Amino acid sequence: MIIFGTKGYLYQLAVLTMVCGWCGNPAAHTLRKRVTKFTLFFVPLFPFSTKYATQCTFCGGERQIPKEEADQLLAQAAAGQDGNAYGQAPQQPGFTPPGQNPYQR
Repeated sequence: MIIFGTKGYLYQLAVLTMVCGWCGNPAAHTLRKRVTKFTLFFVPLFPFSTKYATQCTFCGGERQIPKEEADQLLAQAAAGQDGNAYGQAPQQPGFTPPGQNPYQR
């Protein structure tokens, strides 16, 4: 008797702030990679399906994206797009970091 099947793995690659296509809210989105592997006797041998998607943390809407777009989003997250790593919102004008005097220039 030969026992074979599949097993799915879900990897969270990044968290980005984007406008959701489902709900229209600017919210955090997780960039996910879903890999399905062939198993033989419960041992994963090789991947036969890899899919990428973004999921809105506000409404839960998920959108499948091609690998090229996922790589581009991952590069933006790694570069910190405008110095804001992991999708943090840009600071408001006049923002003063803690420990600095707002009246000194």
